Amino acid sequence: MAEQLQSLKAVPGVLVGKPRYKRVAVKLSGEALMGEQSFGISPDMIKFVAGEIRSVVELGVEIGIIMGGGNIFRGIAASSYGMDRTSADHMGMLATVINSLALQDALEKQGVETRVQTAISMHEVAEPYIMRRANRHLERGRAVIFGAGTGNPYFTTDTAAVLRAQEIHAEILIKATKVDGLYDADPVKNKNAKLLNRVGYMEVLEKQLRVMDMTAISLAMDNKLPLTVFKLKTKGNIKRFVCGEEIGTLID
Repeated sequence: MAEQLQSLKAVPGVLVGKPRYKRVAVKLSGEALMGEQSFGISPDMIKFVAGEIRSVVELGVEIGIIMGGGNIFRGIAASSYGMDRTSADHMGMLATVINSLALQDALEKQGVETRVQTAISMHEVAEPYIMRRANRHLERGRAVIFGAGTGNPYFTTDTAAVLRAQEIHAEILIKATKVDGLYDADPVKNKNAKLLNRVGYMEVLEKQLRVMDMTAISLAMDNKLPLTVFKLKTKGNIKRFVCGEEIGTLID
């Protein structure tokens, strides 16, 4: 099986329907759960996201999901109007746990066995994050959702995503977001902006392309973790990417 997966990696875009990766990490922003709302969790959107994840699990791909919380509370924004940054970040971490529990419920309603692990211990609602336990869950085919970021203030969920992807030995970190990928200019302001199919870590850092915070990109670069960015709302995008189709922007 490992040899078959390796051969698939060597020829991108072939054998659609068969997985190119054995284990992936997916970063979901809190905003991804809002749908057309301006705040909170859209029932339709979380059902859609759960279906997208289920389609990957059904391929036999092991998946870890790192959840953001910007649809409920964003620590760095709160600190900008006077709240203590540590308190604000802790509130943001709790928001990610709310989203994690909502996604767990949506996944289990679709028949996907799921575990939530949190970097801040709250035994009544989720497991504490333990790396080896997370890996055992993944080996058993369970989707694992990681909440509460890294458990530390001053670190974003982007950085948490890279950290968890490394710890679970994911082959790639997928950032499913609201944009098609990285552009050479702001596509909202410049109609001639071109989608970048592939960029290097250093180019992202030097040009300060705001796909992830700079700490996350630096950590990914140091550990040679490839990243990809594409639009979540396009149905089937995650499955197509996992099966080898070139979608969005690859950062490596």
